[in-house]
Amino acid sequence: MIELLILYVLQKRDLTMYAVQKRIDENFAPFTKPSFGAIKPALRRLEEKQCLSSRKNMSGGGKLSVYYQISNKGISELKRLILEDLSENPLQFLSNARVKLCCSDCLDAAERKRLFFSLKTLAMQFKTDAQNILNDEYNRINFYQKIVLDNALCEYSNFITIVEGLEKDNAGNC
Repeated sequence: MIELLILYVLQKRDLTMYAVQKRIDENFAPFTKPSFGAIKPALRRLEEKQCLSSRKNMSGGGKLSVYYQISNKGISELKRLILEDLSENPLQFLSNARVKLCCSDCLDAAERKRLFFSLKTLAMQFKTDAQNILNDEYNRINFYQKIVLDNALCEYSNFITIVEGLEKDNAGNC
């Protein structure tokens, strides 16, 4: 997910590593907060894959700054990462799916339609799984498990509603 975030913020403008972290925080803090320790090796990996390039500039104060710029290959990689199937681990689903939705503005209408369908399908699967546990009279879940499952049902329902709204908007923009 870190590579997706980096490529997304770099598609807007060239940035230093510090500015990359700042832009990620500004755009995605409710979902994730990567550290410099995660960003630096991710920048290196992306540069090795030729998804971005770097250039060094000397500031007016004599400080060396490294600026990163996304390449055409990086734009393709960004789209691939957004459209890549998410893990079927419900623990990671909502935060990663929200990030992908936030980045979907760089996709064309057909790509967004595909993304929305895959995210909604997985959310519906997780919602059904939670509902089945609640409805199973032989499954002896405790009070706390019931409360947490009820909350999960609400979160999945809300997420599905958001995606359906985005689908309608996307269909109107075709």
